[in-house]
Parts: sequence; C-alpha cells; structure tokens
Amino acid sequence: MTLTTRFDEAFLYASELHNGQKRKGTDIPYISHPLAVASIVLENGGDENEAIAALLHDAVEDAGGPPTREEIRRRFGERVAEIVDGCTDTDESPKPPWRKRKEAYIAHVRHADHSVVLVSAADKLHNARAILEDYRSLGDKLWARFNGGKDGTLWYYCSLIEAFQTTGKVPSRLVEELDRVVSEIQALAGQPG
Repeated sequence: MTLTTRFDEAFLYASELHNGQKRKGTDIPYISHPLAVASIVLENGGDENEAIAALLHDAVEDAGGPPTREEIRRRFGERVAEIVDGCTDTDESPKPPWRKRKEAYIAHVRHADHSVVLVSAADKLHNARAILEDYRSLGDKLWARFNGGKDGTLWYYCSLIEAFQTTGKVPSRLVEELDRVVSEIQALAGQPG
C-alpha cells in the first residue's frame, strides 16, 4: 500500500491540533503518540483511512470536540470521521465520570467495526508501552497521573484486552502484545495477572 498526500495532510493537521500538548506527566510532545499509533496500525495491515484515523484518534476528545469532528469529516471523509468517532470515549465538556466512560467504551469496542477496533487496540498498546516504561523509572508515583489510579487503570486495560480478544476483529499478535505488556505492568505493580 502507498500512502498519499491525504496522510501527509492528516499528519500536519494532527500536529497543528496537538501543538503544545505533552504526554501525561512528561515533556514528550503529544504528537509522538498519534504517530506511534499510526505506525502500529500500518504494521498490522491497516489501510490509509485507518492510518489517518490513528493520527486523529484523540483530536475530538482532546483538541476541539464536535467542531473538530466536522473538520475531520470535511477534510478526510466520512470513513475517517466514523473511525475517529468510534475511538472517542466522549466529546462532552466537562467529561462524565471516568469509570462510567470507560465501562461504556469497553461495551462499545465489543461491537465496533474492524477499523475502530484496530485503531483502538493500537492506541492502547502504545499507551501501555509508555506506562510500562514510565513505571520502571517512577514506580507507584506513576499512578497519580491517571484518574483511575493503579487499580482502575489496570482493570481498564485488562477489560479492553478481553474485549479485543472476543471481537476477533484485530490481529491476534496485536492483542497478544498488549496482553504481554499489561501483564508485565501487573507483575511490577504486584497484581495477579
């Protein structure tokens, strides 16, 4: 597959939307995350629409809400907007309570289409890798970054793994890698896997 100028345009737009944002608790530019998610999507057989959606998967939630969704639709088409919507747990401000949002997202993933599940799993894998890396250096102080704390965050990732496994809509190697990373986090955190 060859990526077109649409992908280039999506990268520039994502970079513009997330300009000045940093990864939680770090000085890492936020754009590194959508780039990594797009890479994981492409490495797991994703098409250009899925890769573009990966670049923009957090845009509605973290960079503009419904107006951003409409701009994504206008610039990149209905299919990309649908995938981004499927990866967005809320566009409300203020956001609803954390646990309620996460439970709804897990239920949604179980019935989402292949593209949404692929981008979501890639997103969670990159996030889990970052958590593992930061946990190795910060220890339990890391959990202060997360609304769900240690127990809630690990519950969320384990629940997502189970949801991804049951859908059968994402490459098993992707879910297996996510499971390995989360199991390592659990082991470091002293929680049974």
